[in-house]
Amino acid sequence: MTAKLINGYEVVIGFETHAQLATHSKIFSRASTAFGAEPNTQACAVDMALPGTLPVMNKKAVECAIKLGLALGSHIAPRSIFARKNYFYPDLPKGYQISQFEIPVVQGGEVHFYVGDELKTVRLVRAHLEEDAGKSVHDQFPTESGIDLNRAGTPLLEIVTEPDIRSTEEAVAYAKELHKIVTWIGICDGNMQEGSFRCDANVSVRKPGQPLGTRREIKNLNSFRNMQIAIDYEIRWQIEQIEDGYEIQQATVLFNPDTGETRAMRTKEDAADYRYFPDPDLPPLVIADSWVQDVKAAMPELPRHMAARFVEQYSLPEYDATTLTQSQEMAAYFERTAQACGQPKLASNWVMGEISRRLNNEEIGMDAVKVSSDQLAALIQRIVDGTISNNAAKQVFEALWTGEGSDVDAVIEAKGLKQMNDTGALEKIIDEVIAANPGNVEQYKAGKDKAFNALVGQVMKASKGKANPAQVNALLKAKLG
Repeated sequence: MTAKLINGYEVVIGFETHAQLATHSKIFSRASTAFGAEPNTQACAVDMALPGTLPVMNKKAVECAIKLGLALGSHIAPRSIFARKNYFYPDLPKGYQISQFEIPVVQGGEVHFYVGDELKTVRLVRAHLEEDAGKSVHDQFPTESGIDLNRAGTPLLEIVTEPDIRSTEEAVAYAKELHKIVTWIGICDGNMQEGSFRCDANVSVRKPGQPLGTRREIKNLNSFRNMQIAIDYEIRWQIEQIEDGYEIQQATVLFNPDTGETRAMRTKEDAADYRYFPDPDLPPLVIADSWVQDVKAAMPELPRHMAARFVEQYSLPEYDATTLTQSQEMAAYFERTAQACGQPKLASNWVMGEISRRLNNEEIGMDAVKVSSDQLAALIQRIVDGTISNNAAKQVFEALWTGEGSDVDAVIEAKGLKQMNDTGALEKIIDEVIAANPGNVEQYKAGKDKAFNALVGQVMKASKGKANPAQVNALLKAKLG
């Protein structure tokens, strides 16, 4: 497909994402990784790089890397190397960061996602293990900055893509899909506000067919909304600069959410600037195939596999299956409902519709859903067996959600929402409506469908909305025959 052009320019985006791994201790020490502790209370001698300390690899962090590789169809290196990435910054105690350079643990792989109804694929270059730096604190002191080393040594996976993304929409969709995967397989909690999932977007523009343009890296995008605004601004800025005759300089930039603008922070470094060399304190990381197989056996069903199963097992459209597998909680809720009511498509409609709408309005997750899967299944069954109409079902759902009632049948009875299914009583109402509306009857017989709808409306009004619409249609057509 031809790439979308903006003012005649093609957008090229690559991503570097730092996923903080869900381990209780740091990557090379036993210090805690819990968020929110008092500054410098979770930094041990290893994290602070005191003389004589040595790093020891965290096995759980390696297992997280293996899980990601399995989830993305990557090659998991049987032997990988840790290196020292040298640079000076006040919150980097050692003066270097332990990372992986020449031989990363996860190599290649792909992330598949939809933009609208179009399937997209982004190739991965690598995912490597590394330690996080500390944090500089600038806003708590009038004339000085503080250093908090609680985060120093926290285990990260840096996930790097090829420059395959061609629009802001694709960029956000990719980030959301990767976020879903790392949380689904349990290697990262995905909390962007706490910094557990941090995205850097490398953005450049070029005329179609030209070599790649000079990129600028937008650092630490901490929400999908900010990601969209920042990339859109950067694209516009670069195009304007080029059109005005300026060259783009490679740089690291920050996004200001208050102004919606990016600004250069420093000239972008290349690998040579970091003087990488193998860390002499850490032996090569060796991963036996048996270890990979053990991790694979304990993996949950992956979202893309589950979506394919939903299409096959429940005859759902691909769109429904993809939407329902946005989280394990939503997928499990749908499956329990579908199995309990025997109506998977209706279950899908309610979960994607009314359930999702309520969750979004109240800004809560599936863990706080206020109608159980059993209650929703019972409600769907009452729609299917004709006990209530779709409109009445929404009233029952409202009562269940607000806690006004907990039993579907009791709510239906208390609110008088049962449909009228008595054919004799319904025929009597229809006869009265036909007699009272001769004009509509003649128009219908003359071929005007709107007249028939008007008659149906009169019947529903006379029955106070309790008549079964399908039954009304059938009986009315028969009588007008």
